Amino acid sequence: MNVKELKKLVSDMNLEEKALQLTQYPVYELDESAEAVVTGLCDLGGIDREALWRTGTILNAPNGETVQSIRKTRRGKGIADPFPFMLDVIHGYRTIYPVPLAMACTFNTALIEDCAELAATEASCDGVDVTFSPMVDLGRDARWGRVMEGAGEDPYWSGEVGKAMIRGYHRGGIACCVKHFAGYGAAEAGREYNTTDISERNLREYYLRAYCECLQEQPELFMSSFNLLNGKPILGHKEIMLDLLRKEWGFNGVVISDFGAVEELYEHGYCETGRDCARVAIESGLDIEMGSSVYASYLPELVRTGRVSEERLDEAVLRVLELKNKLGMYENPDRFTDIQKRDEVTLSESGRALSRRAVEEGSVLLKNDGVLPLKESAKIALVGPFADEHEIIGNWAGKGRIEESVTVKEGVESLLQKNVPYERGCSWKLFETDESGFEEAEHICAQADMIVACVGEHMMNSGEAHSRADIRIPEIQRKFIMRLHELEKPLVLVVFGGRPLGLSEIEEFADAILYVWQPGTEGGNGIANLLYGKATPCGKTVMSFPRSSGQCPIYYNCFTTGRPKKQDMPSALSGEEWRTGYDDEYNSPLYPFGYGLSYTEFEYSDFKLSAAKMKRGEKIVASVKLKNVGKRDGYETAQWYIHDLFASIVRPVKELKGYEKIFLKAGEEKRVYFEITEEMLKFYTDGGKYAAETGAFELYVGGNSRDCLKTNFELVD
Repeated sequence: MNVKELKKLVSDMNLEEKALQLTQYPVYELDESAEAVVTGLCDLGGIDREALWRTGTILNAPNGETVQSIRKTRRGKGIADPFPFMLDVIHGYRTIYPVPLAMACTFNTALIEDCAELAATEASCDGVDVTFSPMVDLGRDARWGRVMEGAGEDPYWSGEVGKAMIRGYHRGGIACCVKHFAGYGAAEAGREYNTTDISERNLREYYLRAYCECLQEQPELFMSSFNLLNGKPILGHKEIMLDLLRKEWGFNGVVISDFGAVEELYEHGYCETGRDCARVAIESGLDIEMGSSVYASYLPELVRTGRVSEERLDEAVLRVLELKNKLGMYENPDRFTDIQKRDEVTLSESGRALSRRAVEEGSVLLKNDGVLPLKESAKIALVGPFADEHEIIGNWAGKGRIEESVTVKEGVESLLQKNVPYERGCSWKLFETDESGFEEAEHICAQADMIVACVGEHMMNSGEAHSRADIRIPEIQRKFIMRLHELEKPLVLVVFGGRPLGLSEIEEFADAILYVWQPGTEGGNGIANLLYGKATPCGKTVMSFPRSSGQCPIYYNCFTTGRPKKQDMPSALSGEEWRTGYDDEYNSPLYPFGYGLSYTEFEYSDFKLSAAKMKRGEKIVASVKLKNVGKRDGYETAQWYIHDLFASIVRPVKELKGYEKIFLKAGEEKRVYFEITEEMLKFYTDGGKYAAETGAFELYVGGNSRDCLKTNFELVD
């Protein structure tokens, strides 16, 4: 359809029909047999159930058969336009790859894009038209459970990951929704759904950057967030929703709420009635209301009484119809739904291989005292609550099935072609105290050459609604690890988690730590390949690992203070009580941003600049020699950071500006180049202008944000 035809559809609707076009309900309200994840209380209000058949969009597509059945039923009700089905396809549909935080650790945008395409292909064949992904909320606080859905603490890298995911979804045939707009990741104390308080400059430079970058790939939707921002709910924040997103950035797509968020304007104490909630949301720029009936209940009356203009209502409805048109739904509502193709592509060997590769590249080797990779001849004992656990696919795992995942035990036994001694030892539960399984696990460990303990955080202890005040591995597991250490056998920890966990208490007891996140369907096979050297670890952390929960939020691109510590030690030990720090803890993280070991070693040397001064509008080129000085082939991610030494606004100590993931054979050397532009040096100055200021800069390069070579250059007029 052309725009004129779409506008004619809008004009032919009455007010009630228009309001329903802006209403999204879960599919189970139409089909009670349909399974769906519910993230809030769905309130029909006074809306007649029959009216739900005239809603504009549907939440949670159950499967292609149900989608086709519902659409067939709807066609008999005289509705001219179809409705798209939307679903959270976050890190896979049926073939589940690692959680997004783990995918970001690959530093491989091509792989991220391919995995998103795989998810979209499986989903579209099964009736999904739109995914609520990518999530590009900045994650600086590991206590917040939803860090697992994002790309970590760096705004530049979050944008790169978000763009790659959008490209993949589009290649796979579905539309996508960037979320959560805006500032959701700064929830105070890391507590889910909590308020946020962010300065204008901090918001623009850090928390909004990834959203703006994602616009380059033309996402179809944005999702508003739940939180307050500086005392005002996002759904009442015209400055964010209209002035910034629509007018300044030029986004013309659909803005949808998160589940039940419109009604929450009342709970925030911002609106007195449901009627006020509807008026505030529509006037602030929200198009589709998800999971509640405020729009359907009150918008018609608000328009009739002149409190909301019909023009604003028509704008929102038109955007919804334009989305459907872009999806090709007026020509063929089931344009991609293909049951036969679905059965061919779902859980295919190529899809599993892609998922397995993602596990291998996204897992991070945090420690290795020479015990990894394991020799196939070594007699190991496999223990821990996640050693033979299928629940490792991660939260928000689409239509993934627990039973289809590969456990570590299954992966290791498949690789070795023999059974491996195994005991669970203890539970994964947060408040479990039962130590009765310790003895049996210790018995098989005593007879082994090495111990591989699979520990960490269960997949349902991270993600939405799963914040944690204490991010350590559960106490029962910490006790178990200490008992294993007492056996004086080499101890390898395979750690599962949806966030960086506090490992300080157990790090010293382990000879090696492989952090595998929530690895997805092929988790066990990918982990086995890493343990036995069939694949070489190359993942790099995208969130700093705190030493303790009390350090949160902690992130590498922080600001210094007027009283920096001279030595990174607790103040009670260093005697620097009048400098910034803790009496009882280090300032630094246990593992910094960008950190990750390999089974080989890399050496950086001969750091050069093409010029020491750069004029505005010009470029200079940095280069460094990178050599694989170890005995195995492997990948290294060279990371480039810049520090603006003196500026009208104090700048972070380091900011990631670029990277290159490089494969080097043992002994191979390569010169790596990095082009510095004026654009990289821009920030929001004291006058509010986005510009680069002349002066001195530090340039860093290295394998993580801490261990770098450094040189200087200058920007001049």
